[in-house]
Amino acid sequence: MGERESHKAGGGTADAAVAAPRLTRDEAGLALVGGNMVLRGDFSRMLPRLRRDRLSRELLVRAAKVKGVDAPVAVDATAGLGEDSLLLAAAGFSVLLCERDEVVAALLKDALERAAADPALAAVVARMRVAEGDSIEVLHSLPEPPDVVYLDPMFPERRKSAAVKKKFQLIHQLEPPCGEQEELLGAALAASPRKVVIKRPVKGPALAGVKPSYSLSGKAVRYDVLVPPR
Repeated sequence: MGERESHKAGGGTADAAVAAPRLTRDEAGLALVGGNMVLRGDFSRMLPRLRRDRLSRELLVRAAKVKGVDAPVAVDATAGLGEDSLLLAAAGFSVLLCERDEVVAALLKDALERAAADPALAAVVARMRVAEGDSIEVLHSLPEPPDVVYLDPMFPERRKSAAVKKKFQLIHQLEPPCGEQEELLGAALAASPRKVVIKRPVKGPALAGVKPSYSLSGKAVRYDVLVPPR
């Protein structure tokens, strides 16, 4: 499953409006449509965050940084629409993006194709590759240990803004929040990375109750880092 925000749709007609989201294609690319809501992968809006002066301050980039590795490899086991993976790729990682929902995977692939035609993004997205399927199975089948495994399960408490809720209601119709915390974390650790980075609500519990080696916290999000013994 991929990076998503978990949100309940509103009552009454709002439930009906998002009950049957569908994929459509127009001149702007592939989109998921439900009622009056439209969700589309769009990496171009991330460009301001990819500037070198801002990228180095991104908490995720700081949490995922590995020393002494010229071409680090990351597995984003919960890719969703790939925005966190884009930050990692811009920071020099080659990123394998795992997404098990075929609709979300289609949105992600379409966003990558459009970004590949954008000179400002082409070099970054060239380091991103989608693996459609269950991330636990993908992690168990990796030919070599990655440097970083990144996890961002859905959690209802993480986002409060109504705008974000509206945007991600459509994805929430496709698959529920992560119910396999222990299995997902176990697969991440079994892949033998240098570190596992986990996005959490700033005041949320540790994933599967496992205490991190250390954490980096912002105003709304915390990155827990597990460093397995080597």
